[in-house]
Amino acid sequence: TWCSSDLHTSNFRSVKRVQDTIRVLNEVRKTMSARLVLIGDGPERADAERLSRDLGVSDHVTFLGKQNALAELLSAADLFLLPSQSESFGLSALEAMSCGVPVIASNVGGIPELVEHGENGYVAELGDIQRMARYAIELLGNPKRHAVFSAKARASAVNHFDVNSVVPQYERLYSDIMNSSSS
Repeated sequence: TWCSSDLHTSNFRSVKRVQDTIRVLNEVRKTMSARLVLIGDGPERADAERLSRDLGVSDHVTFLGKQNALAELLSAADLFLLPSQSESFGLSALEAMSCGVPVIASNVGGIPELVEHGENGYVAELGDIQRMARYAIELLGNPKRHAVFSAKARASAVNHFDVNSVVPQYERLYSDIMNSSSS
């Protein structure tokens, strides 16, 4: 059977709500085979490990700690979970999208600028584990839909946030500001 792999990267601080990723996995596993890979380390790791044991999913959660080969790990994932309570921009979501990985995230901060709900990923209200799990099951259970979301996630990242297109926009903005202030 096909086993999906969900991924999350963070510094394991409470604002990242790492435990919510484990709760999402627990709900998804009620419907299909899945595993969760957690990358990073920090003060909430012990609580996350304890929760995975308490929910009986510890055999399906891998704690990798800090990693350098992030692009390779992201490319192997089927989904990227980002249930944070605060994200100014969502760089980790953008990194996942650039690897063609659809994102399921909280509808906070700059996330809605990156994740176009129902197009290249999904956003849910903060703490809505059930909805995030339903979105994950929908994408993981439908390979054609997943492929469309994956392609759109990659295209969004490359077309809107690639350094070769963003830097010239900033340069034009700074030039316009400098030219208008010297007039």
